[in-house]
Amino acid sequence: MFTISEIAVGTGILQYREERHTGLRCKISPERLKRHIDQSLLPHADSSGCPFCPENVLTVTPAFSDKRRVIRGESVTFPNLFPFAEWHTVTVITRQHMVLEFSLRQISDALLAQIETLQRFDGYPSINWNFLPSAGASLVHPHLQGLSDRRPSTLAERYIRASDQYRNNNKETYWDAVRRQERDSERYLFGDEIFWYAQGVPLGEKEIRGILPVSSIAELENFVDRLAKDLLTVISLYQKLGTYSFNMSIFFDKVGEDHGFSAFCAFISRINPNPQSTSDSAFMERLHLEPVILTLPEDIGKYFRKE
Repeated sequence: MFTISEIAVGTGILQYREERHTGLRCKISPERLKRHIDQSLLPHADSSGCPFCPENVLTVTPAFSDKRRVIRGESVTFPNLFPFAEWHTVTVITRQHMVLEFSLRQISDALLAQIETLQRFDGYPSINWNFLPSAGASLVHPHLQGLSDRRPSTLAERYIRASDQYRNNNKETYWDAVRRQERDSERYLFGDEIFWYAQGVPLGEKEIRGILPVSSIAELENFVDRLAKDLLTVISLYQKLGTYSFNMSIFFDKVGEDHGFSAFCAFISRINPNPQSTSDSAFMERLHLEPVILTLPEDIGKYFRKE
């Protein structure tokens, strides 16, 4: 499913890896681990003015067109005030402002709220999570983001196309082939119903993927508790490895379409050289492979000419 080539550099080796069917590439330099640039977590305890805390969330955040927000357990879901998709929702996961350990119920309720609200738009949905500022979270208070557009994001589109082509050429799905290869590899982690492994051509540090037994988000509800438990397992693994900050995305095909695609979850850990600052690289840049830009190029030209 992917190729590896190595060259000697300095005191170690550099690996070039490429997925055969999507063309995705990465470089792996194990020697760089010796830099020890990750740091321990510094909790952000100050919740003053946080719009996601219980005293503010039902008054500061916007409501859906029916004048309501979706409330499940501790979670509260509403439209994103500053969207970067045709349909963009936010789910506040916990009442508590700063959380390092989540309960199964907290994650399950947040996922169910995302499933419910993402099905209100006919597109290619994803469920996403930036945890802590060094992963691009603009607010420390834990929250999921749901996106859906009429066209899938770059990474999802590559895998949907590759899935379609692979099934046509090989009479089996791409995802069954990945499962077969990874089950007997050193990269296999755990699970069968949801199959978890360390991604062979990672998009980020310590990338872990889970292949789901569904294609569209409409099928996910029956597997939510299993998925929530597995997400907690991956988060716990990261923390044991000394990393707290992460990005997560779960990609789905459009409801009613059949490309031989399996929904999958991708996690990457983020290094915390300065936990107090907010990274300009989050789940869109790192996992969807689509940068979200704040400034219009034309405005830069206007500013230059004015100044």
